[in-house]
Amino acid sequence: MSQRGLFISFEGIDGAGKSTHLGALARAFEAQGRVVTLTREPGGTPLAEKLRAIILNDAMDALTEAMLVFAARRDHLQQLIEPALARGEVVISDRFTDATFAYQGSGRGYDWQTLLYLERLVQTVQGLEGDFVRQPDLTLWFELDPEIAAQRLAGARVPDKFESQSAAFFDRVSHGYARRLQADPSRFARIAADNPREAVWLAVLQAVQQKGWLV
Repeated sequence: MSQRGLFISFEGIDGAGKSTHLGALARAFEAQGRVVTLTREPGGTPLAEKLRAIILNDAMDALTEAMLVFAARRDHLQQLIEPALARGEVVISDRFTDATFAYQGSGRGYDWQTLLYLERLVQTVQGLEGDFVRQPDLTLWFELDPEIAAQRLAGARVPDKFESQSAAFFDRVSHGYARRLQADPSRFARIAADNPREAVWLAVLQAVQQKGWLV
């Protein structure tokens, strides 16, 4: 019997250290014979990557930003995520919809109910038992104090328009992630991202193992 596809997202504010562990988790799955697709949001497809460049660098209001993010997500789902899941692959994405609620919803202060509507509109897919809203099977939230994140980012690279935001902005973003967790706690694993790298990786691995996906 073929294995079912798995969808895992990594979430957290800039500087939380997600990227360090994305590849390690992919390699852990590959070591057990799974095919892994690594991707990111915004992005993941040629069209979505073009939109990513606009979203991260051009000035716009929160609604325009949110609509571009969801447009990129729709293409990402249609062209990459859904086909990979249908093939039984493990899809690991650096961010998904929780980031939109955290950044555009809480960070920018855009209307939460409108984002919920866009989420249903964009992420509804057809399944064997009817339509459903596509969400990750597991979301790893790298929780980190915004001040620590800012220290990690300082001088690392030229910041995009989000990375250059204030600590107060990232504090609001963190509250947005917490709100998403409260709405769907069974989907989330909370990772203390201020721990040493080895401890963070162990927490990531344990969260996946508890789902029975890795030995």
